[in-house]
Amino acid sequence: MARRGTPGRAKGQSADKAATGGAKGKGRQERQGSGRGAGRGEREVVSRPVGGGVAELQPDRERPHGWTLLIDGAPQSHVDLDDPAHLSFAYQRRLGHVIDLAAPPLQPLHVLHLGGGAFTLARYTAATRPRSTQQIVELDAPLTQFVRDHLPLDPQARIRVRAADAREGLGRFPDGWADLVIADVFSGARTPAHLTSAEFLGEVRRVLKPEGRYAANLADGPPLAHLRGQVATAAAVFPELALAADPVVWRGRRFGNAVLLASALPLPVAEFTRRVASDPHPGRVEHGRALSDFTGGAAVVTDAAAKPSPAPPPSVFENP
Repeated sequence: MARRGTPGRAKGQSADKAATGGAKGKGRQERQGSGRGAGRGEREVVSRPVGGGVAELQPDRERPHGWTLLIDGAPQSHVDLDDPAHLSFAYQRRLGHVIDLAAPPLQPLHVLHLGGGAFTLARYTAATRPRSTQQIVELDAPLTQFVRDHLPLDPQARIRVRAADAREGLGRFPDGWADLVIADVFSGARTPAHLTSAEFLGEVRRVLKPEGRYAANLADGPPLAHLRGQVATAAAVFPELALAADPVVWRGRRFGNAVLLASALPLPVAEFTRRVASDPHPGRVEHGRALSDFTGGAAVVTDAAAKPSPAPPPSVFENP
């Protein structure tokens, strides 16, 4: 889930997961017209029922092989098959910065993606860091097949997709496997409760290499109680944190996305801050004392008390 902003338009326009919408795909049968062979003017929306609702792929009219994935009208991912390094949504650009800063340029990584969507960030990693080894854990097997059918992965990319619950799949990985764990898991536009706890983050830290990093796409709105709790919970597991979000989200003025970055070792906060501030839709990064103050004494979330992230208000999925 994310906020307003239609992806795939001119550079500089805001774009995040929650864009235009309404559940436009409900009840539709799958239609033809996707794939590289379709001409720019010939492509049509394709849709198919999947585990999480109705999945749609909408063509990007300004990118000949660009597509936006929606689930029940809520935009999830944008993919450009011609340019997998293009990240349209603001939160994905911020996660792209995390990938860029995880190691020197072109150095291959071991990356675990919790949540698949249209595999946007896995495609980005494969394009910018060839020979990386990547694992995607996605519960919705019909969605995975839908994406594979219409937005096929590069057969040369070392990307494997496992059909499993994110936490269950995480538990199957050996200690110290990952350079980077990226969590972007939403069910009905909400992060499931069992992916919000300190116990879950303890498993993440176990799977990370000592110098590895964890990044998560979080969503919240006023009064930001969920976001404060997630920062407090991450601080109980990782000593180094940074949080990136739009200024209006920081001020508690609207529902939106935030990208949490965590590690056992110091983070490249200055460069991450510079990149986020230089995005077409600039964001703000907080860390250290300012981020600790932001939590406002929020309690650490445990499995026993965990709740899903708050549901976005209906206005999030309306045109501005």
